[in-house]
Amino acid sequence: MASSPFSFPLSSSLIQRNPNSGILLQIHTRIRRRSRALIMAATTEDRSQRSTKLVTFLGKGGSGKTTSAILAAQHYAKAGLNTCLVIHSQDPTAEYLLGCKIGTSPTICNDNLSAVRLESTKMLLEPLNRLKQADARLNLTHGVLEGVVGEELGVLPGMDSVFSAWALEKLVGFFGTVARRNHPPEIFDMVIYDGICSEETLRMIGATNRARLYLKYMRNMAETTDIGRLTAPSLLRLADEAMRLTGSGSRLDGKMSGEIWDKVERILERASANFAQPSKFGCYIVMDPSSTTSVNSALRYWGCAIQAGAPVSGAFGFAPPQSCAASVDMAKKTFSPLPFSLLPYLSIGSPVDWDAVMLNALSEDAQDILSEPESHSSFTLSVRFDPAKKTVTLLMPGFEKSEIKLYQYRGGSELLVEAGDQRRVIRLPSEIQGKVGGAKFTDRNLVITMR
Repeated sequence: MASSPFSFPLSSSLIQRNPNSGILLQIHTRIRRRSRALIMAATTEDRSQRSTKLVTFLGKGGSGKTTSAILAAQHYAKAGLNTCLVIHSQDPTAEYLLGCKIGTSPTICNDNLSAVRLESTKMLLEPLNRLKQADARLNLTHGVLEGVVGEELGVLPGMDSVFSAWALEKLVGFFGTVARRNHPPEIFDMVIYDGICSEETLRMIGATNRARLYLKYMRNMAETTDIGRLTAPSLLRLADEAMRLTGSGSRLDGKMSGEIWDKVERILERASANFAQPSKFGCYIVMDPSSTTSVNSALRYWGCAIQAGAPVSGAFGFAPPQSCAASVDMAKKTFSPLPFSLLPYLSIGSPVDWDAVMLNALSEDAQDILSEPESHSSFTLSVRFDPAKKTVTLLMPGFEKSEIKLYQYRGGSELLVEAGDQRRVIRLPSEIQGKVGGAKFTDRNLVITMR
């Protein structure tokens, strides 16, 4: 009888040889029990069609984002889920904690756990080569593009976010069949992303939703202006050939161009919807409960994540051993109703015994938050409508009323909310649509009355 891909074949042999096999078995059993929902979701789907969940962490620099990502990756791997830890920085902390060298292609660190380091300079070459191949077939630039030497090009500001999104898409497949067809990947159940910084991660989370608006205006320009009608067909043809959006080599006429615009819109809509589903995307806040600055920053990132369109599934604290219990209790109260738990404080000065950490240091509360985010999503609804009172209640943690601006365009069917460095559009139910009559800020919620 063939073994399940989640039956720990390597761990089982290790357990037989190890005098501490009872401890190892206890670790795997307990973690698998608490991660039962994730494991069932991974094993009940056809492997070629199975979706991958993306998990990331937000917080102030030095608050423990990288350590949180590594702890989460170890947790999922020991639960039997095929996990990939993605690091987008030159910080060697992950290598110290995992005890393995991390390269630019997935490196196996232990059972069910791989790690990869993203380097934008190297990632720049692949899309350039794809464009060159497409241009060679279409001959749009008459060989000019072929003369570009990719190895000479450096990374410009903003490119890191683009290439990290490109790399994650190949691992996660939020864009659907296009990515799977173009980049047949190793199928991971969990991808844990440790980004350059929280701001860049937030930009990536909100990118697909924002891009849909840009796409709308670009399409309008391409279809209604002379310069658009002149240049758009060639650009669309190059994009179609490079990305294989339509899966056909048909010549692009007006109808074909429209099909590509529609296809791109559906791809972006799908990706945007995936970021809003706790079963597909998990976002967690990290802080040092003993630091007021760290707690306030985490609160702000919670609000920014909501603005970016991502539900936050929980909050974690890294408390040094000398921290007082009062600061931890205050952090729990501050982030309520989000579930909150402490994570073990690790040192990179000596090798980490991950079996001991998983068994004794990672609390059951922390495991529950990582394993069952969907059960917490109902407690953190970011928008609530009350047709009887004609009110819209927005959860806005980390912001003051003076920092929030409301705009209305296209009549009274939408609200545009600006806070911090993020904007989001809220579509109003028909029974609430109208002009903003007033707003008040109470207990991290902005209550807007429509008239």
